[in-house]
Amino acid sequence: MLQIPSPTEHRPNLGDMNSIVCFKACVRGLEEALGTRAAMVSLRTAGRARGRGLVEELGLKGSQTDPVDACGPLATALGPEGTRLCTVVAIRKIDDETYEVDTSETICSCMEEPGSKTELSFTFGALQGALESLLGVKLQGKQVASVLRGGEYDTVRFTIFS
Repeated sequence: MLQIPSPTEHRPNLGDMNSIVCFKACVRGLEEALGTRAAMVSLRTAGRARGRGLVEELGLKGSQTDPVDACGPLATALGPEGTRLCTVVAIRKIDDETYEVDTSETICSCMEEPGSKTELSFTFGALQGALESLLGVKLQGKQVASVLRGGEYDTVRFTIFS
């Protein structure tokens, strides 16, 4: 299992949580420095690394666990009992090559105005990295619904990249 130093070793009073306000400031700074598109690519790449690491921490790397079956552990690790990145509501297998993930309260959509064109970046990448690690394949993804634009959930569809 991946050994990550305990944050309490270095932050005995503050622990491992950080504010959404600070995260969003990092996102805005990346967008200003790199441009919106390059910032999104960077955040998705960082998210993918986090998702892969999470699956390894959960002991599921290489297990070829169906992502639908891994919904519970992922939801726990990413939700209120874990890192609070988002609530994973459901993972659905659409066909042999396609999965959809419904999320709510994502760190990427919070503090955004209704109607905003903001898309999931870090959250998208974390979900992609986790599913890729579970399945042992590369995936292409697309956000197909957004709470900012009237969707019930932030939904991402992932298809096996061949």
